[in-house]
Amino acid sequence: MRVIFLTTFWTIILDIIAWAVIQPLVGWLAMRFPDAWLKPGSWLFRTRDCERGGQIYQSLFRVRAYKDSLPYGGSLFQDEFTMKELGEINETNLLRWLKETCRSELTHWFAIMPSALFFLWNPWYIGIFMVVYALLFNFPLVFIQRYNRPRIQNMLKIIQSRKS
Repeated sequence: MRVIFLTTFWTIILDIIAWAVIQPLVGWLAMRFPDAWLKPGSWLFRTRDCERGGQIYQSLFRVRAYKDSLPYGGSLFQDEFTMKELGEINETNLLRWLKETCRSELTHWFAIMPSALFFLWNPWYIGIFMVVYALLFNFPLVFIQRYNRPRIQNMLKIIQSRKS
């Protein structure tokens, strides 16, 4: 419901500024998420049967075609961990990687939520456009995490089974 009425020029400026603030702010906050929020076995992050071990994201959305070309946003906040490459495959690295897939997924879910604010100063059809934009921008990044997480969990199981 529109409650702020601006000229078209100022509405566009506010839209640009809002996205320019919201996206980095959500990323910055994500770097401070408590570890308790980032459990791969929790309800949000658990792999569902319909995801077929993450393969549904490759089948429907071809995530392997674009996953390596997208930037890692955590690098904007001086995080020493990079999701570009796994590095040495060991239990410690895989556990950290799992946690970071949860952080990244949660970040992109949270980045979608503020899109509803655009209805406050935009006509309804532009508000819908902003929500669609947020979904289209963030869903591919969620899909990448949901594709990678089961693969990492399988590698971790193999390493842990070799230890026992």
